[in-house]
Amino acid sequence: MEKKKRYSDYNTYLRQLFGQRVQKISIDAGLSCPNRDGSLSYEGCIYCNLKGSGSGMFARGVSIKEQIEKGKIGMIKKYKAKKFLAYFQSYTNTYTSYDHMRQMFNEVFSCEDVVGMAIGTRPDCIDEQKLDLIASYAKSYLVWLEYGLQSAHDITLKKINRGHGVKDFLKAVKLTSKRGINICAHVILGLPGEDREMMLKTAKILADSRINGVKIHLLYVIKDTFLDRMWKNGDYFPMEQKEYVDMVCDFLELLPKRIIIQRITGDPHSDELRAPMWAGRYRETFNMIQTTLENRDTFQGRKYKK
Repeated sequence: MEKKKRYSDYNTYLRQLFGQRVQKISIDAGLSCPNRDGSLSYEGCIYCNLKGSGSGMFARGVSIKEQIEKGKIGMIKKYKAKKFLAYFQSYTNTYTSYDHMRQMFNEVFSCEDVVGMAIGTRPDCIDEQKLDLIASYAKSYLVWLEYGLQSAHDITLKKINRGHGVKDFLKAVKLTSKRGINICAHVILGLPGEDREMMLKTAKILADSRINGVKIHLLYVIKDTFLDRMWKNGDYFPMEQKEYVDMVCDFLELLPKRIIIQRITGDPHSDELRAPMWAGRYRETFNMIQTTLENRDTFQGRKYKK
């Protein structure tokens, strides 16, 4: 029997909502990013390559509906899942017109057994009209809007060429929370120039915000990125595995239990990963985090103070 996790994990949350296992299917909608198309920059964030976490399926002519149907086959075979969430993962999925967004979302919910969606985006690529559209789906389906914050420090956001500030994130959270849409914040541990106290400050700011979930990522080096060049030149050194594991546990202690932890480490493609190589051993890192929490006899929210 699997041990009960010492944090509010996403799979348990979904089981409690739907009474069964629910699996995410990643969707490539063929969109871009203002940090790639010249609106803000042509370079993108220092850790992001030209694929932008995308599969490239849309560019190959595979529609959103076809991606979902293909994804369902694999999820049914591997997990025996019967319900699914569509995850708009690659690039910025509100960086398009209102009408196109509506078309995308309608296509998702035309698929059988899709019970919700998660929309990955940036906090500077949302507005009242788009939020009203997303909220209209939240009346009938599970909807999460995922904002890439990465760090709660403007000095860091500038270093990584993020193209927005902390205020943009807090404003987006305020507008989104008023509409009853679930909010997930993405954060990255090990960003250039950040020490332990800075990372914990990000946790404290998130703890007192109106978010509903967090994805915690490790900063790993992907080939053909600006970070790759920094690493080759000796200007960036990735976190050690134990250092990262301890940091995740410290981070979790500061988050209230109401915040759902959707991810606790990254899972890079092996053919893209440059460093650290331990980042490719997802299960090992995951198990180390569970063991460290147990050995410390600690849990999510232990040090949370409102």
